[in-house]
Amino acid sequence: MKKRLIAATAVAGLTLALGTAGVASAHDNKMGRGDKAAAVLGDLVTKGTLTQAQVDAIKKAMTDARDADRAAHDAMHAERTKVITDTLGIDEATLKAKLQAGESLATIAGAKKEALINALVAYETKQIDAAVTAGKLTAEKATALKAELKTRITSHVEETKGMGKGPGKGHGKGKGHGRGGR
Repeated sequence: MKKRLIAATAVAGLTLALGTAGVASAHDNKMGRGDKAAAVLGDLVTKGTLTQAQVDAIKKAMTDARDADRAAHDAMHAERTKVITDTLGIDEATLKAKLQAGESLATIAGAKKEALINALVAYETKQIDAAVTAGKLTAEKATALKAELKTRITSHVEETKGMGKGPGKGHGKGKGHGRGGR
């Protein structure tokens, strides 16, 4: 019984501690986090704390979570791109080509700039509301996000990303995915 409790605690701890590392390693394996997780799990098998079957289940759960996160991210990106292309009346290939050529969304939108900003605000508001409904975001945080939404989106629409950078890349503010504070 005690060994089972230790194993369950180890699995829970590793899942929490290494879940982030697993996702991060899929995003950027240059730091070798995936290798470190595999080594820790291998040591636990060697020590008899976990069985190989448990380790395999942990690895599969981490991979499945990473894949689900990537699919959700890609779906959200596709939805946002559709909002932009539908509002501007252009196809995705045209949008991508113009962004890669260094045009801002404001330049591409022309007279439809305000309509684009309003469409993106409506889309992002819907996303924020869905996160609150799903319990992923507090009402207070949602209110704060909504308060700055139009300003943030306007800034994004007016940015010029430069050559070789497509939608969502090259924000130029030193912010992006990651934990920050380093």
